[in-house]
Amino acid sequence: SLSKLQLKTGDLDPRLFSRLRHLQKLDLSDNLLDKFPNSLTLPDLRVLNCNNNKLEDVTALKQFPLLEELTYENNVYLTLNDDYKVMFLLQNLRLLNGKDITKLANHVRRVNSRKLTSKVTAHWEKFFRDQLPEKYTAEQVKSIKKKFLKSVQTNVVYGPSSLSEFTRWRVKMIAEEFLAYSLGLELNTDPEPEEKMDENEEESTESPREAAEDVGQVGDFSSYINNVTVTPSKRKRNHSKPSSGNKRSKSQANTKEEAAEDVSAEPLHFLQCHSKGNSREDFKTQLWSCVFEPLLDCGARKDPIVSSSRTVATCGGESICLIDCETGTVLKKYKVATEEFFSVAWTTLTMVISNSRKKSHNILAAAGRRGIVKLIHVAADFCYGEIKAHKKPIATVCFSPTRETHLFTASYDKRIALWDIGIPDCDYNFKASQLLVLEALSIPLRIALVPTCSDQYLLAGCEGGCFAWNIKLDKEQKSRPFEVIFQFPDEDGGMTTSHRVDGLAFLNDDVVVSKSSKPGCIYLWSWSRSFDAKGKGCQRTVSAVILAELEWSTTDLSYLTLSTCPAKDYVFCGDEQGSVWMYNLSNYTTAWSSAKGKRTDKRIPPTQILNWPELRANGEQLTEVLINNVVSDPTFTYLVVLTSVNITAIWKKS
Repeated sequence: SLSKLQLKTGDLDPRLFSRLRHLQKLDLSDNLLDKFPNSLTLPDLRVLNCNNNKLEDVTALKQFPLLEELTYENNVYLTLNDDYKVMFLLQNLRLLNGKDITKLANHVRRVNSRKLTSKVTAHWEKFFRDQLPEKYTAEQVKSIKKKFLKSVQTNVVYGPSSLSEFTRWRVKMIAEEFLAYSLGLELNTDPEPEEKMDENEEESTESPREAAEDVGQVGDFSSYINNVTVTPSKRKRNHSKPSSGNKRSKSQANTKEEAAEDVSAEPLHFLQCHSKGNSREDFKTQLWSCVFEPLLDCGARKDPIVSSSRTVATCGGESICLIDCETGTVLKKYKVATEEFFSVAWTTLTMVISNSRKKSHNILAAAGRRGIVKLIHVAADFCYGEIKAHKKPIATVCFSPTRETHLFTASYDKRIALWDIGIPDCDYNFKASQLLVLEALSIPLRIALVPTCSDQYLLAGCEGGCFAWNIKLDKEQKSRPFEVIFQFPDEDGGMTTSHRVDGLAFLNDDVVVSKSSKPGCIYLWSWSRSFDAKGKGCQRTVSAVILAELEWSTTDLSYLTLSTCPAKDYVFCGDEQGSVWMYNLSNYTTAWSSAKGKRTDKRIPPTQILNWPELRANGEQLTEVLINNVVSDPTFTYLVVLTSVNITAIWKKS
């Protein structure tokens, strides 16, 4: 027994274990192991206990082919997918975590493998066989292998979505075996690449406790979710038309050619994963907020298929979903039956695991109608705490970009609170404290920290205007009134502070984008030049220094919010007809950044409008689709569109 010795992975010396070739039982419980070395050389091992460690991967256990009993309970990073992996890898395994898995393991090894092999073969026959000429070169084979492995992992789906990681792992294995057999390729038997991939997917393994609905895949980009189908004939690039082709607004047909850039966005997936009670008939749940998961510094664990974050958290109704934008797979789902979630936000905390060993993990904060913030450790599939932040609903939440534990919550109680959520210890004990309360005159709908001074000023779009607060913590005053209210042009040509601001974001360090000062208009304005006016005259009311107006829908519907992609100078906003308006402002930002940057006289039309494709539910077309929110990943590879009809649409820029 090597139990309770504080052993780390590096302490398992293969040279020492190579002398124990006849060892049949090994107890490594209650240690600090995060993985197994690949060459322990224990060919006769039958019983292994790894309870209460920090294991993140199980594939190295295949070096013990005679293993019959295995326990690894209380390893927080291992999931149901890992159970299925060891059942496949260890042909003699009978007991897993004290349960007889003989029948299930036989099903995994035979039925599951047979079904997946059939799907992999069919995918090759349908999409790839004809791409390979009769006489092919090594380069052609290498190219088609790369494309096939990527496509087959993306599109072959089988079984519950809670096993999506295991399925993808097996599909890659089967596909490589298939190519080796069919094309005479050398089979890659090196376990290292597979381990790297599995370790990376630690962050995207669905919780078995919150399994989401199955998502069927057909072809390379057609998706079907529950009983909603996308008419294939409508899913062509003519859905991403340049703005000049849309006649809904007066000046749109006059788009200048240099401003029109076809981003060639294709619809990838349409998902119905927030249904109340998992009902297939739910086309009423409103989806409100989505945010892409930040990338951890994962080194060798970098995803071999993509290099940027493609996991997005979405919320609406009683649930939060984590979605892989490329595959359309719902990786995880978290539900609170009595809640309606309005907002989600990510932060990355450096947590102490054991013996002062630190590791970074992404934490998701979610809040909504109950005024409670849920804190979720995503990799561990664990909601470890909650903060009773407000007595009324929380409209939006956001984390400080410079202080990872600082969370702002904006509530219907007309207050914005700043919390320090603390860092949980290894037992998930944490202490949250309220640091600040900002008093608003009306309900805050959107909040944004000023990029150049995110520890000093916060901007909020409210039901009754646009406000700014000083949030510097070196002041003693814990409850603070607003410092500035901004006024904007009204429809009569005057200036007003009284308007609903339901869209607010920074395009860069200085340019603010705000929506809803009047119907059919989105303003771009300078934070620094507007706020400097306050400093000179010590006014509480200042005029926003307008840089430009964006042309948008003439609807007077509220709460169709906007977002920005600062790295690409893009603004996105959905409308009341299911369309996404996209504005590429890279030709304007340089002029705006000058000290005397002049206002762009004419309203800037959208560069492009993505029209809503024809979706049918029960044979009837879905109509009256409102786009509540549109968010791109930081590199503008994916565009996630949240609707009023319980559909999450994912577009990909090609």
